[in-house]
Amino acid sequence: MTLLRPEQIDAAPLVALIREWVEIETPSERPDLIDALLDKVEAAFEGLPVERTRFPATERGGQLLLRYAPEGCEGPAITTMGHVDTVWAVGTLARRPIVQEGERLFGPGIFDMKAGSCLAAETLRRIAAEGIVPPRPLQVLLTGDEEIGSDASRALIERLAAESAMVLIPEPSFGPDIAVVTARKGWGRFVLRAHGRAAHAGGNLFDGRSAIHEIARQIIDIEGRTDRERGLTFNVGVVAGGTRPNVVPAEAEALVDMRAVTTAEAEAEAAGMLARTAFGPDVRLEVSGGVNRPPYERTAAVARLFEATRRLSESLGMPLAEISRGGVSDGNLAAAMGTPVLDGLGCGGGGAHAEDEHIDLSTVAPRAALMRGMMLSEDFLAEALG
Repeated sequence: MTLLRPEQIDAAPLVALIREWVEIETPSERPDLIDALLDKVEAAFEGLPVERTRFPATERGGQLLLRYAPEGCEGPAITTMGHVDTVWAVGTLARRPIVQEGERLFGPGIFDMKAGSCLAAETLRRIAAEGIVPPRPLQVLLTGDEEIGSDASRALIERLAAESAMVLIPEPSFGPDIAVVTARKGWGRFVLRAHGRAAHAGGNLFDGRSAIHEIARQIIDIEGRTDRERGLTFNVGVVAGGTRPNVVPAEAEALVDMRAVTTAEAEAEAAGMLARTAFGPDVRLEVSGGVNRPPYERTAAVARLFEATRRLSESLGMPLAEISRGGVSDGNLAAAMGTPVLDGLGCGGGGAHAEDEHIDLSTVAPRAALMRGMMLSEDFLAEALG
């Protein structure tokens, strides 16, 4: 039998490998270090019948595509996509080294998302090393720029998604039941720049046109569009402007984050943002930006994929729940291609982008078992793909 239950998987070597990945610091702005980790991953596949394709880094991190398609498997691939870049600068490990406390393993980038990406690559490596012929070709894509918008990897993600039968995303799982993710909000980002007129604040205040005042009015109006019940949110996270307290500011800007549940709403709100005009007279407003990642919606195909995964997980002795998330992932990009996507297949834990980032070690073997089952079970594929 090629499927394994969690109790049949030795988690110790998997945890050791996850540690090795975390020990190589890979901030998004350091493609050289991202390449160092990808070199390590690629080397682990030497001598195996796995096609390895590197997409070199330019000013952003490179990518590594692993493809296992032995004779006897056919059809569109099952593609797993994970990123290896993190939000943590070089030197974080010296200040905050990897440490285990009970059943928690702490380390920068371990939860988001080196543990999940590592399990995906290692699961593929083991299947190939065992000489198992899967029902479909298997692909694992590792990227190096997800945390900064996936600009360098986006075209590859979209192409592979369009060509695949399904896309699996080993981003972190959440909650005590390590639920998988079946929907994510879309993400838009915008820059507002106000151009006013400078003047002396004491001598001729009323000759000036305050750009900061304009931006303040825009902030109140924009954040007032937040609708919690609809899941539509706006957040102005950065504001800058002015030169001195005694000068009416001629320039000011604000950076805006937008989240929306549906593609239609995301597009409508983005159009509204780009069409904004100044409130004040003699002030010019510029707005740039757009929807960076469309919503990943729980379509009928996603629901069918989740239900098949839930049945598979239960057959391996693990109940499975689902949640939706406000944060985005490369699953948003893959889902936009019309391919069924299941996200949140990585390890449980917490503290993403925070000082207490960690994984729960008790989730390593269960997630490895589930990934293996999704790659190898013919019954799962028949149910998931209809």
